[in-house]
Amino acid sequence: MKIANNVPIQIAAKAMGKSPQFVRIGLQRGILPIGAAFKTDEKNEKYDYYISPHLLAEYTGFQAEEELV
Repeated sequence: MKIANNVPIQIAAKAMGKSPQFVRIGLQRGILPIGAAFKTDEKNEKYDYYISPHLLAEYTGFQAEEELV
């Protein structure tokens, strides 16, 4: 699977050896330097996530062209 613009949470979690929840909370708190989390609506508690393939590769060594099983 080639990832072009946005790495899914599940793939980033596997690349880091962590749970998807770890990645979500890390992005929400601004702790993980791999992307961003933002609320889709101020009244809503749901977040939208962006994980940069380039930043994930720098942080973990994971290459976007790799497929994680």
